[in-house]
Amino acid sequence: MFDFLQEVSRRPDPFSEYTALDLWTDPHISERMLAYHLDSAVDSASRKHDFISRSAEWIVSRFGLAPGACVADFGCGPGLYAEHLSRFGLRVTGIDFSSNSIRYARERAEREGLDIEYIEADYLDFATDRRFDLVMMIMCDFCALSPRQRSVLLEKFRSMLAPRGAVLLDVCSVRMFEEQEESTTCAPNLMHGFWADAEYFGFKQTFKYEDVQLLLDKYTIVERARTRWIYNWLQCFTPRSLENEFAEHDLQIAEIIGNVAGDSYDPEAIEFAAVAVSGLA
Repeated sequence: MFDFLQEVSRRPDPFSEYTALDLWTDPHISERMLAYHLDSAVDSASRKHDFISRSAEWIVSRFGLAPGACVADFGCGPGLYAEHLSRFGLRVTGIDFSSNSIRYARERAEREGLDIEYIEADYLDFATDRRFDLVMMIMCDFCALSPRQRSVLLEKFRSMLAPRGAVLLDVCSVRMFEEQEESTTCAPNLMHGFWADAEYFGFKQTFKYEDVQLLLDKYTIVERARTRWIYNWLQCFTPRSLENEFAEHDLQIAEIIGNVAGDSYDPEAIEFAAVAVSGLA
């Protein structure tokens, strides 16, 4: 028991563990994640649906996307943004490695008569010869990736941009980092059965890495037949640190805004968004 509790409380090195596939592809968890995506009243997995509608209108206007323009939605989930953008006549490609989300998105598109290309794949491995007028990644997915993974992704973004194309994404801010406290929680069926369909005990520990402004929520899920660990990393950024990271891949931050609906930047907010263009354009 002592050794087990030591492992539960162990603080891993930054990004030394990566369990995103477990989080998004486990049959039970991915079903619960899909339910969160589709709940219009919460921001747990997708933005609230009224925000998505407002955001899609702003995206089309801000980037001057005429019918036929090509958009890549990295981490598209069940296609909530893709659907809205497709209704503006845009050619949307959605990439996600959640089978449940992609299946739902494809069925929705077929029922609604929308011509959306959905690709079930890890976007870190996604490759294409197509060029996009807009590459987007929404819901702070960028923050869950290690520096190496972010580097791979930014290189993909730059190579996939059409002339005068742009990147749009949102990230966690240092304000979020400052507001979080290290903590430990333990409960039967932690998060109301989110992690398994049978009884379990769940531990959640939040760690802060002050030197790199990184947060980790570490979950230990103890079932009768197995014990699992899930690591949810969140890299927090300042506008300057994001700008420097993009610049390493010849991407230039053109605008810092409050969110992906175009609201004004607020330095006290826990998130912000950025528009980037190729520095070689």
